[in-house]
Amino acid sequence: MFKRFVRWHSLTLIGGLMLASACTAQTSNSAAPYTEGSEYVTLPAPAQRYSSTGKVEVVEVFSYGCIHCAHFAPYAEKLRKSLPPGVQFKLLPAPFSAEWLPFARAYIAAEKMGVVERTHLQLFQAKFGEQYPINTMDELGDFYAKQGVNRDEFMRIATSDETTALLKKDLELMQKWQVDGTPTIVVDGKYRVAAVSSLDEIVAVTQWLAKRELAGK
Repeated sequence: MFKRFVRWHSLTLIGGLMLASACTAQTSNSAAPYTEGSEYVTLPAPAQRYSSTGKVEVVEVFSYGCIHCAHFAPYAEKLRKSLPPGVQFKLLPAPFSAEWLPFARAYIAAEKMGVVERTHLQLFQAKFGEQYPINTMDELGDFYAKQGVNRDEFMRIATSDETTALLKKDLELMQKWQVDGTPTIVVDGKYRVAAVSSLDEIVAVTQWLAKRELAGK
């Protein structure tokens, strides 16, 4: 069975942001290929969506500090490209510890600057594939600068009060989703992919849930 090995274990107060530590976080239908309570769980109603668009949303809670997320990243890209029209894929960085906070800030800055497409997989590769020391905000700033990103603007956005407030809001949502490790997939704020045997099965269960949600709309 595929497992996420790093889990929530403490609470930390960082710059006024209350954060939890981690890195791992309906009636059964016999005709369905996956079972509620096994491969996925239904979250408490009402649905807690990440965005306000009318599309079905697939959200991956992840961290650049999580090696399991690095392993899953190519699968997540495959998933993103395979989702049907009417379904959107979102990344949500997990600020679960002091060590992970810079990575969450970095993703938000990269998203606001429109550079995620060309830096997301590259950051995983640099950190885990090439074993490049990327952990602090300064080291992250250097990495993005090498990718052609304006370093000063990146650092300004990453460390801003606006980003801190967004991180706090996102963490509250993750807690409502009962996320206990990464990578975790949540579909439309209703379902969380749970016990799976492989990375491929994460993709398969997510696709099935997303298509079922889309059909329901």
